[in-house]
Order: sequence, then structure tokens, then C-alpha cells
Amino acid sequence: MRDHGKAASKLTLVQADVRIGNHPPEEVAKWRLPAVKILNDYLETASAAWQAHRAPTPHGRFNLLGKDLSVLPQLRQAAVELLEELPMRTTGLGATEMQMLELISAGNAGPFDVFPGDRKRNKRCVFGYWEVGCLLDGLAHCPAPAVSGLEEGPFTLQMHDDRNRHERYKRSELKLTPLGEAILARTEDFSRHNPIHRWWGGTELTNDCLWRWDVANRALIAP
Repeated sequence: MRDHGKAASKLTLVQADVRIGNHPPEEVAKWRLPAVKILNDYLETASAAWQAHRAPTPHGRFNLLGKDLSVLPQLRQAAVELLEELPMRTTGLGATEMQMLELISAGNAGPFDVFPGDRKRNKRCVFGYWEVGCLLDGLAHCPAPAVSGLEEGPFTLQMHDDRNRHERYKRSELKLTPLGEAILARTEDFSRHNPIHRWWGGTELTNDCLWRWDVANRALIAP
């Protein structure tokens, strides 16, 4: 909205503490949440965050952590959670993928048991529904799987529209492979055994150009 000054000057920002999409409009209308006028500080901070997310390296997103982001209360936590989705230094997997492995290791896990969401054991909601399905595909349908038992795939609209395929997917009984167990124990690296090619914002991650996140030191590691 920064390029539309007149329109932006008429906007107000309302920040809820919960997902408003889970509540009916009539309930939300009664909350009377505080609203603030959109000022230039908001536009400048939002623009910096968007440019950082689109950049070809994660440096911009990491550098956001050293700035005052208080005008957008959720932005700092969002920046941290996105950095945690970079491949970890020791495992080559992001935080959501590692959470999936942990839940599968506990036993009795089907695909939708490891998806994040409300009332789910997986509380990481960085990625959307379709993105999470692709992550699970990547763990199970690869040259050296970390997860076994996923009966269907890929996780696409076509699979959802096919009732039989969707039912087989839901009935899958997931287990860790020996590689998955080693990754969970931090003794193996997924990227040493499998091709990596995905996007983290504007950053293309491949085996030859794999930016990593050092969880212990909260540090960015260049390829």
C-alpha cells in the first residue's frame, strides 16, 4: 500500500490475538479490538519485511531481527519462525519437518496427525495446508526416505478429488526409516542422501546452495 498514499492514509490496523477466521463475523464484530491508524512507520517496516522475504538470500530476513519491529507486533516472531524453516545445520531439515519426524516417532501417526493446526500436536503453523503436504511428500517419496508408509501422493488437488486415493492417503500408517531415526537423533543429514530443491521466500535452496540455520546459536550459515 505504500505506493497508494491517499488510500493508505485512510486505513486502520486491527491486531487480534487469535485467528479471526475461526470465529463467526458476528462474534468478531463484538470484540471491539483497538485499532490504530496506518502511519508511514508501518508502511516502511512492512516494505522492509517484504523486500527481505523476496531477496535471493536470507540475509535480509536475518537482519530484520536487529531492527525495531514493534509497530507490527507479530513480525519479529514470524521472522524467527521462517528462519527456523531453513535446513538445520545438523539435519538438513527445517523445524516443521523435524516436528513431523518427532510426532511419527511417537507411534500411531497418520498423515493428518502430523499436520499442524488447532487442537493438533504439531503447533507450528508457518506453512499452509498444501505446503505441509508437500513437505511430508518430500520426506517419504525421495531416493532415501526418512518416512515410510505414505501410501499415496503427490499431495495435490487431483489426489484429493479422487476419493479412493484420498482414503488410502488418510489410512497411511507412518513410521520412521532408519535414516529418519538417525536424522531425529541428529546423527544424519537428509541433504547428504537426497536432492534438495525448494524455495524459501525468494531464496532458491539446492544441495549446491543450501543456506542453513544454526538453532543453538541462532545464526545463519551460508553455503
